[in-house]
Amino acid sequence: MQQETARLVTALRTPHVRGRWGEVALRRVAELSGMSPHCDFLEQSTHEGEDGRLRPDVVVKLPAGRTIIIDAKVALTAYLDALEARTEDERRAHMQRHAAQLRSHVGKLAERGYAAQLRESAEFVVLFIPGDTFLAAAAEADPLLIEQALEKQIVIATPSTLIALLRAVAYGWRQEKLAENAQRISDLGRDLHDRLATLVTRLAAMGHQLGKAVRAYNDTVGTLESRVLPAVRRFDELGVTSGKARTDPSPIDVQVRQPALLEIDLE
Repeated sequence: MQQETARLVTALRTPHVRGRWGEVALRRVAELSGMSPHCDFLEQSTHEGEDGRLRPDVVVKLPAGRTIIIDAKVALTAYLDALEARTEDERRAHMQRHAAQLRSHVGKLAERGYAAQLRESAEFVVLFIPGDTFLAAAAEADPLLIEQALEKQIVIATPSTLIALLRAVAYGWRQEKLAENAQRISDLGRDLHDRLATLVTRLAAMGHQLGKAVRAYNDTVGTLESRVLPAVRRFDELGVTSGKARTDPSPIDVQVRQPALLEIDLE
């Protein structure tokens, strides 16, 4: 275990290994927060800024077209030295150096001016530290570190705090989708209402024409009964009959029912 621990410490002292660890931890935090990297994250994307190209580690897309820039930094060398220190003074000195390294990362990130150069960016940038203990140790050595970082529009986040932030973003996306679906349902309801109004109007017109046809039929039957059938019956009285049975038409006394008007309020 001592050998494996020594190997791990040696690996973490290598800059590219620390950088890769920070990226993996950041991706894992994104997954735990419910933010899909294919939907709301653009890992290692390039953006055109006023002073040239900017390449943040992660860009979190917010509703309404806004974004949050996240840069992962692993200030670990001085922290590991502090763990290996043999005296309290030596440990305290390494912790002061650890806080200074983290403060240096804050300054460099603030100099990039993500919030100022990217119009759609939020008014702050997140500096992600992949361990709560790393930030706690730096804040203990430099109590003003977090406050002064906020003054530079830099929010120092650890896995626990970043998960809370991204969960809030995920909740905002869910509410955005619910509002979008509600608007679609409203639009669909309006369209359906318009179609129903057209159908009812045409049905009412057809019923009106059917009513006119029924009245015309009844008028014709009345003319037949008053002017034609009496003469036909006189043939019967004179003995002139037909071999076919005759069925006299009857008037239609059923009225065409008109559909009710639609009165639906979709507001």
